[in-house]
Amino acid sequence: MNCRKNKAVVAMSGGVDSSVSSLLLLEQGYEVVGLTGIMSDKSFKAVEEAKKVCKVLGIRHETLDLRESFKNLVIDYFERGYMSGLTPNPCVFCNRTIKWGKMADFVFNELNAGLYATGHYARIINNRIYRAKYLKKDQSYMLFNLTKEDMSRTVFPLGSMSKPDVREIAEKNNLPVAQSKESQDVCFIQPPETTQSYLTKRFGEKPGEIVGYKTGKVLGEHRGVFNYTIGQRKGIRVSAPEPLYVISMNHGENKIMAGYRDELLSSEFEVNNVNRQQDFTGRVMVKIRYNSPAQEGYITPTGEKTAHVRLKEPKSAVTPGQAAVFYDLNNEYLLGGGIIESAGGNF
Repeated sequence: MNCRKNKAVVAMSGGVDSSVSSLLLLEQGYEVVGLTGIMSDKSFKAVEEAKKVCKVLGIRHETLDLRESFKNLVIDYFERGYMSGLTPNPCVFCNRTIKWGKMADFVFNELNAGLYATGHYARIINNRIYRAKYLKKDQSYMLFNLTKEDMSRTVFPLGSMSKPDVREIAEKNNLPVAQSKESQDVCFIQPPETTQSYLTKRFGEKPGEIVGYKTGKVLGEHRGVFNYTIGQRKGIRVSAPEPLYVISMNHGENKIMAGYRDELLSSEFEVNNVNRQQDFTGRVMVKIRYNSPAQEGYITPTGEKTAHVRLKEPKSAVTPGQAAVFYDLNNEYLLGGGIIESAGGNF
């Protein structure tokens, strides 16, 4: 394989972030190629938008048909997770298996590029992933599964920029996607469809009991475990002196345990599928959700890919299936992360 160090391939989604990333790399003197992965039949609009941008920039555009891989690796993972009572994060899994899996393989093995770029808001410095300077858009949480090899061949051109700056650059350079909307959290579920309506259509309604977390008393009926997530308040439809929340779910018995806000608190949980970007054990900063602030915790490895996490202060709604991501104590760069398997107080 003869990789060309000056050749950079940008994963182009048809949005403003990846488009401006392509422009910036072009201005830095790279030979730039745009690559759009076709994830589903709904991806062809993205392909057309990316083609328009590449035409304006005067760069080559490639497509890669990933529909079968995306279905088998991401959509099936998403559906299995919800149907087993988890709340999976398909974007995290897609990054590992598709963007830095199938697409990266194509970039380096077929296009012979030296660099792979995306429009993520994060920075790579000395083979570490740092949080974006524009913290409002920081996406480092989604990148905990990258390996050191991935980081050595990846660049994030937007890591030191703000979203308004990116849009301004797109407008000044007449990019047709300058005012494009933000991408959806779950790209294969398009509004007005929701995760719940998608899963109900896919699997049908599966009613079961809502029971009291401490009492075990039947409080009402749900329409399917997949319609709920830990910490959810809306949709329980049970009268109580105080608002009720989903505390945990038992897929095997098709039951939802409902309780009060203070019963959502957990200070310890287990993680699996742990990826170590840097060596870590002991005190770290922990994020249990993308939009959740990091807080101090203590990690104890329990196996090659498993660990026990103890938080300094209890956290509400620690949710199995979501990613627990670890940062250094200054909360500046990624150490790694894993998938929450179970939390104290849940079953």
